[in-house]
Amino acid sequence: MSLRVLDRNALPTPKQEQWKYTNLQKALGEDLLKVRPQAPEQILVHKLAGEVSSEPDMVVWKGENGIHHQPRLKILLEDKAQATVIEHHQGAGSYWKNMGTEILLGAGAQLNYIRIQNESIDAVHTDMVHIDMNRDARLNFFSLNLGGKLMRHDVHTVINGSGAQCQLNGVNLLRGSQHCDTTILMEHVAPNSVSRQFYRSILDDSAHGVFQGKVHVHKEAKKTDGYQLANTILLSQGARMNTKPELEIYADDVKCSHGTTTGALDEEPLFYLRSRGLSEAQARLLLIQAFVDEVIDKINDETQSGQIKDLAEKWLKTQLEQK
Repeated sequence: MSLRVLDRNALPTPKQEQWKYTNLQKALGEDLLKVRPQAPEQILVHKLAGEVSSEPDMVVWKGENGIHHQPRLKILLEDKAQATVIEHHQGAGSYWKNMGTEILLGAGAQLNYIRIQNESIDAVHTDMVHIDMNRDARLNFFSLNLGGKLMRHDVHTVINGSGAQCQLNGVNLLRGSQHCDTTILMEHVAPNSVSRQFYRSILDDSAHGVFQGKVHVHKEAKKTDGYQLANTILLSQGARMNTKPELEIYADDVKCSHGTTTGALDEEPLFYLRSRGLSEAQARLLLIQAFVDEVIDKINDETQSGQIKDLAEKWLKTQLEQK
């Protein structure tokens, strides 16, 4: 299994355009850099042509203090196969989880992929993801980031087949001095394909969020429909968000657009809810939960979406109680 991961001896720096917001060298520190790399742990999820899985495949990665982990996940769905993969990240102590993920979808394959990243607050998490989609393939992708000191989720998707549809959705919940960087390159190589990027972030204290999303439409990819949206609510004056949406289009007859917003909670709906008898804390929780739930509702698995909503609500209650 050959997957792209970061080489500790040639780490990217903020001087490189793609990594300009993410100082990996500083986050890792000298002690963790000196730890001898462990042997890569590899997991393969493989579904044969036409296979329809009734139960989700569960993948759990655990981090250990002082260890440089190199987990590698490959998901291969042959033509017309259907599957749900749920991936959990957790751990204790200070460690670097240097993840490589590869997703290959055959013609007509359908994948629901749910990734929950809840690492130790002292961990560094990098996940380099490559996705290859063929004709009429369907991908519903959701990522929740709420753990770790520094998180970098780098997703490169190539749509090679006409009629393919790709949804990349995510929620980032950050507090303290956490840093989370989501960088996406969506390449439309084939015509008549659809892509959606929908990410929302809640930032508190001195947390720093980054969203870099690019849609690249190649010359042959006529009738492409691509859209990206990134919204952020800042709960404190010390929180920061950098957003860089991009469109690079070389084909005719396409429909591509993007949108982004960053700011404090809107006072008008807050006033309306308070006028109906809710306390300020109740009104804030209700509005922010609805803001997050709009993304979580795009998960196809109701059980998992319910559990993720519970995680988000618990996080929000903890933060808002401190206000």
